[in-house]
Amino acid sequence: MSDTISVILPVWKEASIINHTIGNILSSEYRGDVEIIVVDCSAEGETIHAVQNKKVKKVVSEKGRSWQMNTGATIACGGILFFLHADTLLSKDALMAISSIMRKREFVGGAFDLGIDSPRRIFRVIETAASLRSRITRIPYGDQGIFIRKDYFHAIGGFKEIPLMEDVDLMRRIKKAGDKICILPLKVKTSPRRWEEEGIVRCTLRNWALITLYYMGFPPEKLAKHYP
Repeated sequence: MSDTISVILPVWKEASIINHTIGNILSSEYRGDVEIIVVDCSAEGETIHAVQNKKVKKVVSEKGRSWQMNTGATIACGGILFFLHADTLLSKDALMAISSIMRKREFVGGAFDLGIDSPRRIFRVIETAASLRSRITRIPYGDQGIFIRKDYFHAIGGFKEIPLMEDVDLMRRIKKAGDKICILPLKVKTSPRRWEEEGIVRCTLRNWALITLYYMGFPPEKLAKHYP
């Protein structure tokens, strides 16, 4: 397996933060090669036009995170794919931790613990709940940063091209196949903006409702109408 980690960033209207996110990835202590792929779903490509680093791969895809991430995966050169939200930052040892755990052939992929970049106590409760949930269910969400072996990702069919719950669907297929993921005891730091914009209680309850309905069999296409 190649030591190169391909970091795939699906973006939409993230011109104001994309260079900060790229800088954070490149400040990693990881000694291997890091490839960054920014996949914009805006027809104007406003986010990729804002990217300053010439080595970053830039591509436009169909709108929808699953389509964007699959597009990035098709052009990735690394043996490890790391799907990261544009508003999520890494600790300096995050990529080293991915590389180390992926050398253990028992795991096909994994994710980090959720961290929210705010001092408010309510976010510590959300973080703790997310950590317990992902360890019990073995189904981490996309905002935890999902990494996976590239060959395995393609063999299992990549992300199902649905407008919502593509991360949950992928993890459920991995579980069904009897394969193992690792939840690393390191936190990524995601922006609190979606909670703050919508209201913490409203956003949290809405997310719980959507995931519950999805498990009950409601189609993602209908659920997406209730997700901003």
